[in-house]
Amino acid sequence: MMDQALLQTTAVNKQFGGLAAVTDLNITIHEGEIVGLIGPNGAGKTTSFNLITGVYTPTSGKVLFAGKDITGMKPHKIASLGIARTFQNIRLFREMSVIENVLVAQHMRMGTNLVEATLRLPSYMRKEHALYARAQELLDDVGLLDQAEAKSTSLPYGKQRRLEIARALATSPKLLFLDEPAAGMNPQESVELMEFIRRIRDKYQLTIVLIEHHMQVVMGVCQRMYVLEYGRTIAHGTPEEIQNDPKVIEAYLGVE
Repeated sequence: MMDQALLQTTAVNKQFGGLAAVTDLNITIHEGEIVGLIGPNGAGKTTSFNLITGVYTPTSGKVLFAGKDITGMKPHKIASLGIARTFQNIRLFREMSVIENVLVAQHMRMGTNLVEATLRLPSYMRKEHALYARAQELLDDVGLLDQAEAKSTSLPYGKQRRLEIARALATSPKLLFLDEPAAGMNPQESVELMEFIRRIRDKYQLTIVLIEHHMQVVMGVCQRMYVLEYGRTIAHGTPEEIQNDPKVIEAYLGVE
């Protein structure tokens, strides 16, 4: 693990009217880590993702990515800097095939111009062929190459999750946010997911932050964890430290 902070939030707050959805969010993510963001329903986890990825603009505070202030930047600009994400509710392009979902995400990195695309010049066609080959490689990595031409919504739920991850990888991110990747998976699929997350981290030299309610997954794959409750960070540490933290136990189980 490198010492450089890839992502850092400082005193980030988000209010919706009189509701404080996130309060004083201070997290630091280092290159190469797999970090978990956990907490009960309504704790502010997805809102935190949305604040970092530009879906929401913080009411106050600062978000730094690779030393650059990205606070309030538009989502497509943040994506172009190297942050990608999946969503709690799967958001595939429903009318597109599996491979088309991956291809469309790659075009932000294509580096072509209007003349090349309109006239379909040889330089444009070479880039198109390269994108198609890479899309096939990504689908192979997530176990979907044999279903490349199928309609995306024809896939079972777990495979749709993997397609969404492949689409995120197609943007060539440095930092990948996964929002409940184990949702709807059985125990065996969850075990396979942990290995899959480690494998893509290593192959694509990623840093990964995940929201997850499946404790077997988050405890098994994450090196560090942040715990939110009612929009506030109540604990931070290794999985072992989090498991034994009285504040975390109270947040999940309550006290008499």
